[in-house]
Amino acid sequence: MMFVGNSSSADYTSHDPVRCVFNPSLIVSSPGCECGLRPGWQRESRGFSSSAPSGTLRLSVSAENKGDKAMKMDVSAVIAQMETGEQDAALAALQRYNKEKSQCFSFPSEEQEERERLGKLVLGFLERDLQPSCKLACLETIRILSRDKNSLAPFSSRHAVQTLARHAAVSLGQGSRTPEMPDIDVIVEALKCLCNLVFNSSEAQEAAAQLQLVFGVAERLKQCREPQWNHDVRFFDLRLTFLLTAIRVDVRTQLARELRGAALLTEVLDATLGLRWLDTYEVARAGAEGQSEFPPLGRMETERAMEILKILFNVTFDTNRRKVDEEEAATYRHLGAILRHCLMSTAEGEERTDEFHSHTVNLLGNLPLPCLDVLLMPKVQQGSIEYMGVNMDAVNMLLDFMEKRLDRGNKLKETLLPSLNLLTESARIHRETRKFLRMKVLPPLRDVRNKPEEGNALRNKLVRLMTHIDTDVKTCAAEFLFVLCKESVSRFIKYTGYGNAAGLLAARGLMRGGGEPGLYSEDEDSDTEEYREAKPHINPVTGRVEDEQPNPMEGMTEEQKEYEAMKLVNMFDKLSRDHVIQPMKLDADGKMTKLEPHELHCLSQQPFINPHQDEEEEEEHSD
Repeated sequence: MMFVGNSSSADYTSHDPVRCVFNPSLIVSSPGCECGLRPGWQRESRGFSSSAPSGTLRLSVSAENKGDKAMKMDVSAVIAQMETGEQDAALAALQRYNKEKSQCFSFPSEEQEERERLGKLVLGFLERDLQPSCKLACLETIRILSRDKNSLAPFSSRHAVQTLARHAAVSLGQGSRTPEMPDIDVIVEALKCLCNLVFNSSEAQEAAAQLQLVFGVAERLKQCREPQWNHDVRFFDLRLTFLLTAIRVDVRTQLARELRGAALLTEVLDATLGLRWLDTYEVARAGAEGQSEFPPLGRMETERAMEILKILFNVTFDTNRRKVDEEEAATYRHLGAILRHCLMSTAEGEERTDEFHSHTVNLLGNLPLPCLDVLLMPKVQQGSIEYMGVNMDAVNMLLDFMEKRLDRGNKLKETLLPSLNLLTESARIHRETRKFLRMKVLPPLRDVRNKPEEGNALRNKLVRLMTHIDTDVKTCAAEFLFVLCKESVSRFIKYTGYGNAAGLLAARGLMRGGGEPGLYSEDEDSDTEEYREAKPHINPVTGRVEDEQPNPMEGMTEEQKEYEAMKLVNMFDKLSRDHVIQPMKLDADGKMTKLEPHELHCLSQQPFINPHQDEEEEEEHSD
């Protein structure tokens, strides 16, 4: 995973989406924050780094230019009013300060001590019995000050986190009573402060984990069908949970195991989307007619649903690596049915829909492979895509989503691989899925005049990826096509050409062909008339019919041929000794190994053998 935000200050609370970047963790525009954080697809890499989205930097510079000259006076004046201890004076000063600094994200280092002093005074005020407007002003000030990563000392202590949790109406630890806090605006502002602190401060992260803050938030998540909590409370509960599970492995484990996070969040997602169940694993949206077309999700529902999907990704990221019991499998199938609904739904706007589907695909990749059969379970309806009597709407949607990401061509490792891996594993385990995908991606060959990588068909695009500079990208593309070929080397070469296929074949020790075929059902590989006619003339390396080339050795004597062969060997020997190339050979297992210098020397001492000599001698004897 990866943090993205201003390296010196970040606010994780605004509702303005900003386009962000991502490593193997696919960060996109994230609602409700100036900097987005989202779970990663390279599951082994879960570190944090930071950079600044252009929108945030522009805002920071603007705020710094306009407000820094007056900041010192403002902070000193606010401190003076706070030290009087009078609520009305403090309220007026804080409200003015908050209004002036609401869009400030850059703080001068020379005023750090004053900001920390103000932070301590504001926290002290929150210990008193204040009117709601004064509480709200104090919390707004904390939210603004907590953007500065260098001035977090007053807010990062265990006591400060406890104070903020109390104002957020979040109980601490297991079995503790939820505090009485009826003012929704105060709760929301306190949750925003906690989000900023957990995002920016390792000390606050540690305090939140020790106080078991996630238990209190989970208690409120369980009230997902109760009407007293508005969208903002629910959203920032989810945002805080996401941050805690993204940053702290221990919190992630607590939510996953002790709090049964997968089942809990599946229920929250169900309630957020307003679903009704037509069958055990068949779902529709309440109030919608039929199940094939749904109205777009509203903005608030989409924002909360995406937060839930991100949290679920965090708590299930290792699920497909381990065995699950029957109860867990039932939970994941239930979740899979909801994710199918998400995949078939849209949000407001193409960009938001793409982001929503991206989170859905990422999470689908975490589910145990046998549980993905729920994608095929809904009955075939009018307008559905049917193949072998199975509803292929979801698989077709995944294929379209993958091709769109492929066509964009940007950051393929982050954007393409989740959907490509999901399709590969689904095809490996589900016969109907594999046959449908093969029909779409590898239809019977007709064009044998062009190279497999030439053209705009999906097969051509994927074959081009097989020689991509990124090893993960080319491996995943080759693996997908190999599975669609039922791991048959000859069929794989037929559709891709030996040159493109060599990387995967070498890695698997299949350069000589053969190998153990996968556990796949029998099906036909019917060749077209065009392919059968052209097959004897197809160059297996390039995968196409080549124009006839003149024989370069035509007219040479045997001595001349031997001389040219030795010349070539000596050239290879020199390049090898100069470490320009590394000659290779195939071992008995079909894997590539180094050709040592003494082996190359022995090769150079062998006499040149005409491969057609025996045939010529036989013809002479027969004559």
